[in-house]
Amino acid sequence: MKQKLTQTNTFQFIDEILAQQSINLLSLNPKKTLITSFAELGNLITEENTEIEFLVTLQETIESIVRTQLQNFPENIFWDFDFLVSSMLRQALIADEGAVAFLNLFGEKMVLLTEMFGSKTEIRFRYVHDFMYGFEWARWVQKEPQKRAHIEPFSPVFLDYLLVKGKEILQRINHGQITSYKLCDTGYRNPFTFSREPEDEYRLLTCLAQEELIPVAVWNWNASPVWNKPFQEMRQQLALELNIQPQKH
Repeated sequence: MKQKLTQTNTFQFIDEILAQQSINLLSLNPKKTLITSFAELGNLITEENTEIEFLVTLQETIESIVRTQLQNFPENIFWDFDFLVSSMLRQALIADEGAVAFLNLFGEKMVLLTEMFGSKTEIRFRYVHDFMYGFEWARWVQKEPQKRAHIEPFSPVFLDYLLVKGKEILQRINHGQITSYKLCDTGYRNPFTFSREPEDEYRLLTCLAQEELIPVAVWNWNASPVWNKPFQEMRQQLALELNIQPQKH
């Protein structure tokens, strides 16, 4: 039987899931406050492809990623998805294994990652920002730019790297070998020396966005990811300039 787009697998359904949460759907876009709705993203998707099985699979994949972020990062602040969705779409449409198979595998990796780094494991990061907005990706590319500069932030290659890194962090935590991922007095881990309490994180990231120091402008459907700026150093410097206090442990 051919699948049909029903009320539960239209992209607007994801907006309804988010509306049921008591969260402010903030965007890091310096020109607007709230994220692009999934209904709007759905319109962009159907400009590229109208095949029902593909659309249903894409919607279900995005829904599973959104639900997992909500469950594992309940205090997340910025919720842009535009570039993640356009990246999934582009990669799926050229995937050797076919679009539906690619999306299913991509969704599994994203869900695993979100669960691994979130509040329900020993890693216990508070926000998805470093992953979603490309800070981790830029740092990874900078280590071997000739090999990695062409690999985009949401490619399976980079997701696999993060899954391996997550397992290594968990092992180090379990063996008491963690120095840079200490638990804060809030119960979350912070790899930075400066506070990442919500008001501090909001101030710092919005300033970085205004200065064009976010590696991946996820609020932009057609973003061009940037890896070759000193993002980590500029982040530390801006935290000092904004007088963000050291993290309490």
